[in-house]
Amino acid sequence: MIELKKITDYLDEYLNINAFKDYSQNGLQISGKNHVKRIVGLVDASLDGFIAAADAKADMVIVHHGLLWGKPISLTGIFYERVKTLINDNISLYAAHLPLDAHSESGNNAQLAHLLNAEIIDWFAEYGGKPIGCVAKFSKKRLLTEVINELDIAINTQTRVFDFGPEEIQTVGIVSGAACDALPEAVLQNVDLFITGEPRLSAYHEAREFNINVAFAGHYATECVGIQALVNHLPTLFDVESLFIDVPCEI
Repeated sequence: MIELKKITDYLDEYLNINAFKDYSQNGLQISGKNHVKRIVGLVDASLDGFIAAADAKADMVIVHHGLLWGKPISLTGIFYERVKTLINDNISLYAAHLPLDAHSESGNNAQLAHLLNAEIIDWFAEYGGKPIGCVAKFSKKRLLTEVINELDIAINTQTRVFDFGPEEIQTVGIVSGAACDALPEAVLQNVDLFITGEPRLSAYHEAREFNINVAFAGHYATECVGIQALVNHLPTLFDVESLFIDVPCEI
C-alpha cells in the first residue's frame, strides 16, 4: 500500500494541474483512506461508477469528469448519493479534466494519436491557458475511410463523419470530448481531418465551408483512453493495483 498523499502529489506534478485555468476543480476532491492499494479509473463521476468502484474494493477513484465544477453544489439529490457512496466506503476521489486532455503521454489526445499510429508534431487548441489538442501526421497518406475504421475498432465506437475534405489524408488534429470550438483552429493548422467527440449544429456548415473532414467519435469514447493510460501508469511507480471500469454512455 502507498500513502494517498504520495499518489496525489505525484499526480498533481505529473499532470501539471496548477498550470490550467479549468472550470473543473482538478486534484483531490474527496479524501478517503490514508493508504491506497487499489485504484479504479472512471471517465465520469457517476453513481453507477462509484458503486462499481466500491464493489471492486477500490481505495481511490480517478476520474476525468469530477464532481466539483465552478461554484459550490449543495449536498442534495443525486449529488448527495454520489458523495455518500464514496464516503461510506472511505474512497478518495481525484479528478483531472483539461490536464488529462493535454498530457503528452497519458492524455486523451496523445493516446488517440498513438492508437492511430500517427506522430505528434504540434499542439493547438488552447483551453485554460494551455494547448490541449495535438496535431499528428501519418508516415504516408491514408484513406479517410481506413483511418475512421481503425479509430472505431480502437476505441469501440461508431464515428460520424462530415467528409468535406480530401479522400486521402496525412495530417489530423485531435481534441477529445466536446471541442467543436477548436475546428477553426484545426483549419489554421492545415490538417486533413479533425477528430473530436460530440457534434454541434454549426460544425456541419463550418466543415463544409472550410472543406475539411470532421470526425465525431463520441465524447465518452474519446475520453476513455486517457484515464486508462493514467491508471495503467501508476502501478509502474507505486505498489498499487489498478483497473479501468467501463460505464459507457451514448454521448
